[in-house]
This record gives sequence, C-alpha cells and structure tokens, in this order.
Amino acid sequence: QVQLVESGGGLVQAGGSLRLSCAASDRTFIKYAMGWFRQAPGKERVFVAAISGLESTYYGDFVKGRATISRESAKNTLYLQLNNLKPEDTAVYYCAARASTSVVYAAAAYDYWGQGTQVTVSS
Repeated sequence: QVQLVESGGGLVQAGGSLRLSCAASDRTFIKYAMGWFRQAPGKERVFVAAISGLESTYYGDFVKGRATISRESAKNTLYLQLNNLKPEDTAVYYCAARASTSVVYAAAAYDYWGQGTQVTVSS
C-alpha cells in the first residue's frame, strides 16, 4: 500500500509559480506511473500531468508549456512545477500513482491518491 502526501500549495498571484511535492511511502514507487490531477469546486477531477515508469512525461493541454513534472527517486518524491499561474488554475491538486509503468489519463485508473493540496491563484 503506497501512501502519498502532497505539499506546496498556497495562495499566489496570477503570473506566479508554485512547486508541488508528493512524498511516497514506498520506495518501489519509482517503477510506477504517477500523476497530478486537479479538481475545482463543482467540477470533475481532471488530468494535469503524469510521468511513466520509463520517465516519459505527459501534460494536459491547459498546462502545456507552463508545467513540468519530475521525480527524485532518492527522496521518493514527485514534483509539479507550475509557472505563469492563472486564476483558472485554482483547484485542489492531487497526487496519484498506479500499479503500472504506463500512463493513462483517466483518474479511475489510478490506485493510490494523496489528500490533496489547495492552489489558489488571485487575479
């Protein structure tokens, strides 16, 4: 059972940056596909970015060019760097992992979830 704990959210002005972190309890997570999703109030949870077991990266269209996903295996930590933030990026951001090396975009395909971290972007 993998436990995931996010951090790094907060309040930022439009145009600013944040780096979200996700600490995993299991060292074997380096073999897994891991991703970030976000959920705004009253909306569905949507795919933001993911990294495969072979370190290929994938991004949602609305963050392409503004986000970078990476992981540091020695620290069992996944990151999401968000730049040029916009008010519409305001949401709870969730870290997720699936017991597979391949990335899929559907939230239902992920087996483990963190509790989420709030990102609020003011205009």
